[in-house]
Amino acid sequence: MIEKIAAKLSTGKKIVLMHGNADPDALGSAYALSQCFPDTYIGAPGGMDRVAKAVANKLSIEVIENPDISEYDYAVIVDCSSRDQVSADLSEIECVAIDHHAVSGDWDECLSICNENRKSCAEVILDILKCTDFKIDEKTGMALAAGMITDSGHFKFADSMMMRSFADLLDEAGIEMKDVISITDLKQDVSERVSQLKGMQNMKFERIGDYIAAVSQRSSHEGSVCKAIINAGADIAFVGSQRKDEFRISARAKQDLVQKGFHLGKILNDVTGETNGVGGGHAGAAGLTGKGDIEAHLNICMSRSLDFFRFITSEGENKCKR
Repeated sequence: MIEKIAAKLSTGKKIVLMHGNADPDALGSAYALSQCFPDTYIGAPGGMDRVAKAVANKLSIEVIENPDISEYDYAVIVDCSSRDQVSADLSEIECVAIDHHAVSGDWDECLSICNENRKSCAEVILDILKCTDFKIDEKTGMALAAGMITDSGHFKFADSMMMRSFADLLDEAGIEMKDVISITDLKQDVSERVSQLKGMQNMKFERIGDYIAAVSQRSSHEGSVCKAIINAGADIAFVGSQRKDEFRISARAKQDLVQKGFHLGKILNDVTGETNGVGGGHAGAAGLTGKGDIEAHLNICMSRSLDFFRFITSEGENKCKR
């Protein structure tokens, strides 16, 4: 399948589309494709997050914010498990999908590849580049490395396969770790710090056994507030924001829960079946968007987390009895 996708990308005028509030992994993946294959452009119809914007600025990556899809022969969708995550109408255009999240079924009728064994989409892109004669230059290497670092939580969720790919990438592109860190490790501005403090102030939590799940609401910096709550002692954190009738939830979980089988991406994807939203992501970091009441959705997320706590707590008790 990788060879088929590489062959397809060598043809036609195409635009690489990223999910809404695109992160560095999506950006790095899109940029690498634009450098490797001819007549390839990058689109961010749903915007980019703060770190991705900084990476794009520092590496001078040109991104079209509101692309006219009709101007292209086909669209390449990166780092998206479903069509709904792309803030664009894809009904009238051929799509090629490249991803690493849990399969949703949205791309079954398209030329697509989804490698769930990869911790970042950038790694899947690297596999595609290996099918070509493209020599990864410094700028492309920086973009891909930034995606790998950020999507693995600065390697907290990395595996040996990612670490080998990352080391090979540094060697081929002739870059150093400190250079990549310099474009992804941004200083928090005062608004982000205030959001974290207010998020802690508004936080509610539940405890079962030794495990704690927490929820909070903020109007911005949801992911950053999640991390602050996790650092404060929660095992799972959900932070949501309400904008008129639409909501957005960011979620984070500690690595030891992930090792016990907890998967935020799958849980939030399941929640979408009840709410008509769009959710998914990684085991330790995921998101959910949709229409409705944010508090109700946070309660659902909390309930699912507590169910998992009860399960692993009872498993531990049963082992002790045996």
